Amino acid sequence: MKTVYADNNATTAIAPEVLEVMQPYFTVDYFNPSSMYAAARSASDAIENARASIAQSLGGIDPDQILFTGSATESNNAALFGTVQANPDRRQLITTAVEHPSVLEIGKELERRGHDVTFLGVDRNGELVRDDYVRALRRDTLMVSIMMANNETGVCFPVAELARIAKETDSRIVVHTDATQAVGKLPVNLQTDLQHVDLLAFSGHKIHAPKGVGALFVRRGTRWRPFILGGHQEKGRRAGTENVPYIVGLAKACELAVAGVAEEQNRVRSLRDRLQQTLIELIPAVEVNGKDAEVRLPNTLNLAIHGIEGEAILYELSRHGICASSGSACTSGTLDPSHVLKAMQVPFSAIHGSLRFSLSRYNNEADIEWIIAVLPDIIARIRKISPYWDDKRNCLKL
Repeated sequence: MKTVYADNNATTAIAPEVLEVMQPYFTVDYFNPSSMYAAARSASDAIENARASIAQSLGGIDPDQILFTGSATESNNAALFGTVQANPDRRQLITTAVEHPSVLEIGKELERRGHDVTFLGVDRNGELVRDDYVRALRRDTLMVSIMMANNETGVCFPVAELARIAKETDSRIVVHTDATQAVGKLPVNLQTDLQHVDLLAFSGHKIHAPKGVGALFVRRGTRWRPFILGGHQEKGRRAGTENVPYIVGLAKACELAVAGVAEEQNRVRSLRDRLQQTLIELIPAVEVNGKDAEVRLPNTLNLAIHGIEGEAILYELSRHGICASSGSACTSGTLDPSHVLKAMQVPFSAIHGSLRFSLSRYNNEADIEWIIAVLPDIIARIRKISPYWDDKRNCLKL
């Protein structure tokens, strides 16, 4: 059976070029990079070369501002908790209601600890209301943490502008962004557009590197403390023996991702747009979550399908070899709908039936044609047994 992988915002296949450069560090240059003997020098040099390569991919910044972590989740934890620990005199943080849980849950935890945390809402397009953001800023604000692009809808936030506004309010405000979904799909330049961002997090497995490696940019001069203690690695900023092959793989993936931004913006976007346009034409009572946003990731399509639940759609898609994801939080063992779609005020009739397709450079026209051939019939069959759907009139029951 043909397999179509369209869940790249969840994870990506390792690129062959990435696997190739990783191989020697599993077999030949397997040494601990902290060891003093000459044979370990190759592993130590590989880390520093990777650091320099990633720094170049992010706009030619000083490599010493990059530290390696185990994931974007760890990078976000390090960024937020490390900033709070280093700035005990300030208590207010600003984030959004649609952040990835690795930021959202930290905000809730800091609130429980007595910090003043503002969770900014979004409009029906999934965009921030900028006036609300400006009103939330104070002279004693500690930190702003706003993602570059939403993992569920692909809606992008104007982080460069928001960071500039924060610094103009008070230069001591620390600005963090989760760029996990943005790297490789949007230009990410910490020297120019993002010059006011102090902390930036991302991971490898969203850009065709392995799971289990990430990075955190910490701009020189940022008031921040290490999150994981117990060793001298990463110049004392993140303890633990470095994962050399994965770090090497991350650097290669970043190089490929930056080189592939134009392809994402053109070929991948055209695939996404064809999928979006055709499904809307073929399936009644379907909306695109975030369609009217000012900027949306070129690879992401989140459909609000009225009258049915996403889990049933995913099961049927899987039977046809199609990998996608639902907008509801079924994987967490709860029937609660996605916090992102709730914040966007997606109607009750569609919030449980949302479906996300996220493409990559490895998708092609045949993949899109297969989804188009399969999905409309799946939706029609499931709606026949839905208590919310009038099958005779082919519309939602009023």
